[in-house]
Parts: sequence; structure tokens; C-alpha cells
Amino acid sequence: MNFLAHLYLSGESSKNLVGNFIGDFVKGRQFDGYDPEIARGILLHRAIDHYTDQHPMVSKSKDKLRERYRHYSGVIVDMFYDHFLAKNWKEFHHLSLEKFAENSYRTILKYYEILPERVKFMLKPMIEHNWLVAYAQKEGIHVALQGMSRRTSFESQMDQAIEELNLHYPTFEQEFLAFFPDLDQHARDFLAS
Repeated sequence: MNFLAHLYLSGESSKNLVGNFIGDFVKGRQFDGYDPEIARGILLHRAIDHYTDQHPMVSKSKDKLRERYRHYSGVIVDMFYDHFLAKNWKEFHHLSLEKFAENSYRTILKYYEILPERVKFMLKPMIEHNWLVAYAQKEGIHVALQGMSRRTSFESQMDQAIEELNLHYPTFEQEFLAFFPDLDQHARDFLAS
């Protein structure tokens, strides 16, 4: 899953949210250096990613992309699923997407000093262009995939993945809607343990 889903799945704790948000940027046991609740958010991030990677519905989505995008198919599906979460936001959260995004940015900024440098570098354009809200539009996902494609070491073709989204749009949305409640429950179970 990508940023929006990770933030949504963080529960009510600000520190869990921050940890979950920075999870991709904290390697190995580096989480030991963080406040325990932020560390728990980092571990939640890993649990979400592991569960997502093992889910059969996500595999079905990736299968449509594997031949052309190879190992980038998972990254692309994560972006597509964030689009469908944003598009269907009212079905999942009581706050508007705009308000949720505003609250999330404000919370993350409160912990700015402890953010990894790569997160700090990314945060300004993320807030300035309101990525979380932009994900609700296909154009927002297309722009995000173009940016990711420019940053890959190898030829990823992610900048062209919008073609697959358009081609299989209803199927990807059905697969997301079948998968996401399972992931939501998994994250709730993790936080309750």
C-alpha cells in the first residue's frame, strides 16, 4: 500500500501514524531508536506490507502488470489501490479526504525533527501538491507514477502504467474493494495486540 492507505490504517495514535508514514525509510532494527509508539507504527507499516504482498486479490491485480512491469508491478498496484481508496473514501472514513489529509500533514509536521532526511525532502512537495487528495483523480496517480519512474535506477515504464489502469479500471477497483476490508481488519488486529 502507499501513503494514503498507510495513514488511514494507523488508528487514532499520532505517533503510530508518524511511524507508519516513515516505515519505508527506516531499515532493519533502526526503529529501536524511536519512541516506542512510533516504533510500533513502523512495525505496523511492515505488517501491512507483508499482509498485502501475501493477499490473493493483490496477486490478481499484480498478475495483470507483471509481464510489462516485472517487479515494479507491486509498486504500481499500491498506487492504484491508493487511488481507489481516495475515490471511495466516504465508504471508509467519517472525515472528508481533504480534512483527513490536512490533519495527517499537520501531525507529521509536529514530528518533523525526527523524520528521516529522505522523508523531509519528500514532505514539502507532498503537502504543496496535496498528494493524498490528488490520488482521488487518475491524473494524480499518473503524475505520481511519472515521478516515481524518473527516480528508478532501471527502466520501469511506471510512467505508462496509467494505460493499464484505464484498460482494467473496473476490475482493479473490484479487486481493491474485495481486499481492503481484510487489510483494514488485519491492521486493527495488529494495533489491538
